[in-house]
Amino acid sequence: MIEQFARALKQYWGYDSFLPMQRRAMECIAQGRDSMVILPTGGGKSVCFQAPAVALPGMAVVISPLISLMKDQVDALAECGVSAGRLDSSLAFEERRAVIGRVRAGTLKLLYVSPERVLGEWLIELLGQVNLSLIAVDEAHCISMWGHDFRPEYAELGRLKETFPKVPIHAFTATATDRVRRDIAERLSLREPELLVGSFDRPNLVYSVQRRGNRLEQVRAVIERYRGESGIIYCIRRADVDTLCGELRGAGYRALPYHAGMEDEERRRNQDAFIRDEATIIVATVAFGMGIDKSNVRYVVHAGMPKSIEHYQQESGRAGRDGLEAECVLLWSGADFGVWKHLLGNIEDPLARKIATGKLGEMYDYCNGVGCRHQALVAYFGQSLRRANCAACDICLGGLEPIAEPLDVARKILCSVARQGGAYDVAHTAAVVTGTPKPAVVEAGHDALSTFGLLEAHPRPLVREWIEQLAAQGCLSKDLESGGLTLTPAGWRVIRAEETPRLLAPAPPREEAKVPAKVARPTEEGWAGVDEGLYEVLRRLRKGLAEERKVPAYVIFGDATLRELARRRPSDRENLLAVSGIGERKAGQYGEIFLAVIRQHCIEHGLALDMDFAAV
Repeated sequence: MIEQFARALKQYWGYDSFLPMQRRAMECIAQGRDSMVILPTGGGKSVCFQAPAVALPGMAVVISPLISLMKDQVDALAECGVSAGRLDSSLAFEERRAVIGRVRAGTLKLLYVSPERVLGEWLIELLGQVNLSLIAVDEAHCISMWGHDFRPEYAELGRLKETFPKVPIHAFTATATDRVRRDIAERLSLREPELLVGSFDRPNLVYSVQRRGNRLEQVRAVIERYRGESGIIYCIRRADVDTLCGELRGAGYRALPYHAGMEDEERRRNQDAFIRDEATIIVATVAFGMGIDKSNVRYVVHAGMPKSIEHYQQESGRAGRDGLEAECVLLWSGADFGVWKHLLGNIEDPLARKIATGKLGEMYDYCNGVGCRHQALVAYFGQSLRRANCAACDICLGGLEPIAEPLDVARKILCSVARQGGAYDVAHTAAVVTGTPKPAVVEAGHDALSTFGLLEAHPRPLVREWIEQLAAQGCLSKDLESGGLTLTPAGWRVIRAEETPRLLAPAPPREEAKVPAKVARPTEEGWAGVDEGLYEVLRRLRKGLAEERKVPAYVIFGDATLRELARRRPSDRENLLAVSGIGERKAGQYGEIFLAVIRQHCIEHGLALDMDFAAV
């Protein structure tokens, strides 16, 4: 059976081999057993159920939370030659009737539906009349209150197992802690599910964290590294979206806003414009993103701190879905914590509010972290990197420098916390050790402490950062309500000089700042052997074809496929089919058009054709 899935993968998607975890996920489907698959964004989750659905008799049902996601996936499947349809509120009556007719006729291989619609009486009756090969629940983390995007409409999906007891159910998501995984399995009533967890590490993404200063300049610095390519910029508040988007448009960038305060039709138009590359930048709140199946996003900038590590992993993970290099920059300020805390205060359920506040604290610690960003992210999900240096974050690439005497500085700060007594916050402690006689410091008598002014040679904002870094390393405990600091056992070990924490110096001014070589475009690894002139010609060709067919450009061919075409320069259909990402349907639709352009470009520029095909 797995051989049939592999043939479908090659025939329809043009891939010669499985990505990590895909084979095992498909084996579960072949065995007819329930499964839960956690693969990071870009790990190929969709193909895990799409390829088996094509090869198996009957029709697969895919439950998806967003109309935009369903539409994108159905369009992409159609381009690959797969019979797929969707039932959602955006369809006209005649369109719905046509899809239902295909279901009854048995000509549909995949049917996409929303969680609200799938349990409707009439649809349950319809599905009971056909042979169901499998049920896939996409974005399955939405079913758990412990997840980062809980949706009440998912809560009823446990009834699917009662309604279709013989049909295997497979849950898919990109981010889920151990607690969320258990919750998903329980709420979906999965029967002894196979749990498959891929690596949460995305080595093609370069992470960096910066204190927010001149927001517009910092954002533009990233955009300029990827001029003309797609990027997402996240803001916390709607007003920030409107302001920043206006500033970018004023500077000549093709940017559009997206947030819940806009009219539905305007949001839809802006999202479609971004997906179709009519706008290269979308500036958005977290309302944007789930289900955006756009593979060629080259950067994601957070212009404010996200509210949880799960959100950050999901949102930053929208960069580089094609496996090519991409950059993720987080710009933050301590004030972001207060903004989110105020917003989370509106959550009515006390338990949900407590969970969200705890996750916010973990995100704050990540921003203040002094260790490898990749390691910090995978550790949150219970994994670890096998390499000491990720070579893909600001810490490991040397964007921030450790200070010369971290133990001496740390002991002065921690001793001050111990002598202050009570639970004073970061600002108060920084004022004490820098010798700043603020009224609150004098009133508490802390200007008379032996630690008063021990770090007066250093700027107070820098000392505040060091205090936050000590908290992030577990040397200090911070009360989420008051911000008050208390020493931990690890902090006492530092005071006794039994351990030495890591403290980092601030990033240098922008004009002197290092831009790690790996994030400077183009990178040598991703572009080795690629004729960039041909690549740009192929991009323009792809854009024209996409506009004619009214589909996103990446649905024609992804960026990775275009780079391989510009690197290997096939001259005939046989070699074209050897390029990853080109299946038989696309070769038939677009093959001769692309081959003709490649041949002509190579003649004009004296380039050889059919590079590296002899070994295939």
